[in-house]
Amino acid sequence: MHEDTDELIPTRSSLLSRLKQWDDQESWRDFFNTYWRLIYRAATKAGLSDAEAQDVVQETVIKVAKKMSDFTYDREVDSFKGWLLYLTRKHIALQYRKRQRDRGGDGRHPEVTALTNSIEQLPDPARAGLEAVWDAEWERNLLEAARGPVKRQVNPKQFQMFNFYVLKEWPVGEVAKALSVTVAQVYLAKHRISGLVKKQIAHLKADLI
Repeated sequence: MHEDTDELIPTRSSLLSRLKQWDDQESWRDFFNTYWRLIYRAATKAGLSDAEAQDVVQETVIKVAKKMSDFTYDREVDSFKGWLLYLTRKHIALQYRKRQRDRGGDGRHPEVTALTNSIEQLPDPARAGLEAVWDAEWERNLLEAARGPVKRQVNPKQFQMFNFYVLKEWPVGEVAKALSVTVAQVYLAKHRISGLVKKQIAHLKADLI
């Protein structure tokens, strides 16, 4: 039976618009499931421990929730990606201050001291280098977030072929042999699922407009 692949990606209003409703649990669950790994990885790559990075995730999401009611997104001024980085970076810096206080300091260690109230003045590791990490993790995160829905919507064996051939980079002959399929079937699965993943990524990006 022929499937209209466009139907695999439901049309819906912007996620940012829906997040303005505090009681929209489904939208907040979508937001958390999509972005928590991005925030967590950025925090750990900035040098925080697992527990500290989890605190950064929690505090950043809470801050997003508090800001959303009067948040106005102007893509000509900034991107959601940049705004989320700003909040994440701020809470990474706060975790370093907390770490220093817990060690008996005053939270004003040179590596995290803010010379002004502007987050842009925060030295390493809260600022320098994090932009590059964020860019790389943003793309990785979108890819992972896109694969989940696609995996649930396609034939499991087709996704296995895609997983072995594209994600694990097995030779096509080995994939065909392991799954008892033809090489042509592997190529077809790659083509179809790659297309769906690209559409899902585009959908995720458009949902922030």
